[in-house]
Amino acid sequence: MTHARITIDRDFQVADVPHRLFGSFVEHMGRCVYTGIFEPGHPTADERGFRADVLELVREMGPTVVRYPGGNFVSGYRWEDGVGPVDERPVRIDGAWHTIETNAFGLHEFVDWARAADVEVMEAINLGTRGVEEARALVEYANHPGGTHWSDLRRRNGAEDPFGIRLWCLGNELDGPWQIGHKTAHEYGRLAQEAAKAMKLVDPSIELVAVGSSNRQMPTFGSWEHTVLTHAYDEVDYISMHAYYQEHDGDVRSFLAEAVDMDEFIDGVVATIDAVKAAGGHRKQVDISFDEWNVWYQTGLDTDDQPHRVQESWRTHPRLIEDAYSVTDAVVVGTFLHSLLRHGDRVRIANQAQLVNVIAPIRSEEGGPAWRQASFWPFARMSRMARGRILRLAVSSSTAPTKRYGDVDEVDAVATWDEERGRLALFLANRSLEDDADVAIDLHGLAARALLSAEVLAVPEGGDRHSANTLDAPDRVGLRSLERVGIEDGAVRLTLPPLSWSAVEVEVTRS
Repeated sequence: MTHARITIDRDFQVADVPHRLFGSFVEHMGRCVYTGIFEPGHPTADERGFRADVLELVREMGPTVVRYPGGNFVSGYRWEDGVGPVDERPVRIDGAWHTIETNAFGLHEFVDWARAADVEVMEAINLGTRGVEEARALVEYANHPGGTHWSDLRRRNGAEDPFGIRLWCLGNELDGPWQIGHKTAHEYGRLAQEAAKAMKLVDPSIELVAVGSSNRQMPTFGSWEHTVLTHAYDEVDYISMHAYYQEHDGDVRSFLAEAVDMDEFIDGVVATIDAVKAAGGHRKQVDISFDEWNVWYQTGLDTDDQPHRVQESWRTHPRLIEDAYSVTDAVVVGTFLHSLLRHGDRVRIANQAQLVNVIAPIRSEEGGPAWRQASFWPFARMSRMARGRILRLAVSSSTAPTKRYGDVDEVDAVATWDEERGRLALFLANRSLEDDADVAIDLHGLAARALLSAEVLAVPEGGDRHSANTLDAPDRVGLRSLERVGIEDGAVRLTLPPLSWSAVEVEVTRS
């Protein structure tokens, strides 16, 4: 059996739980928008074409902010194409994903959908093929009350009141050669600085995210962030991070430990931000927007000469990267959420990519049903239960060797304390493929009074680590009661099944 001892001290706190940490992402890619969140004529669609079955699952999952409209898509996107009468909107080719974009869904539709879903809009602007004037104009269109060209156009298009979008991304992955409008760090840093200045002259209340490295393996990682922030530190509020992971060649133990890489990635970006802050004598603090993260099986997607491109005929909303997530994937997703929460003092925004169909926790079929993937559950429970303050844990766990990361703790955990409600939320993963994990949680400054809930996601009866939810079996993988958990002498004792992720809520008082 695997063993772990976790020590929690009430006074050892990281930060408040960031409201925007549990974000998601809607891109005009594949079937995320069309037949995902938007499908006029679907049996559940409302008068706006929004799928009510998908909206219900989104509300259950609980994202707080959703990034839109891309992604790679945004670097060739004209936002003006997606406003105004739908029958007058132009049909365009999208070079990023080699598809046809009808523009039947655009900014107004997304703002209406976001309000229906009760999420904040995080709008990305095109700094690939466009620049300062287009960025400034979009802020005026979205946020200015009226009496100007762009704001009055919004009103004529049916939105009398401003959208009030506060959070903006200054482009997407422009360090990547695959990106339309790819730039050097100096080129992008200057452009981001000038676009940010112009946007904030229109609306000083907005918050801006500069583009960071597309992933940790980029040859310019580190130097890109340093150069961009050297130019734009005073004008931006966040710098972005993107990371996708998958199981390679059956190396499941390294895959289950990928949160170790995420931890190190975050620490490296924090160090770079703070180095620029110190060197420049800046007083403000720039934080991190981890606005793309997930498990993504990219094998077979790329070609040698055109990475991150899908080579097929021009079509509208084709099926792209509709991964079916297994128990193994869901446990890994849970540990990614742990990593983000552990770093909640600096990672203030995070967006799981994407929301529906495209590497998503929610799947839907055109004209048919929608269902939860296995990866839905860790996000849904953490977005609901993680409240108050993030606690800094001391974890002593059995370890297991991995090819990529050496010896790694078999038990990974994070916790939050909601003092007002008297709730301690514990989130735990057992990475062992074979053994139960016996976990003792010692509390200092807090006393456990009652167990409120305890759920676990694990291999279903008769299944294996590859078990997943599908159209024909949408409920095969889910949460069940965690049976072996209890309170002894004010502390928590529990046993986690192999390859599992658990959420436990305990009533606590100060001691």
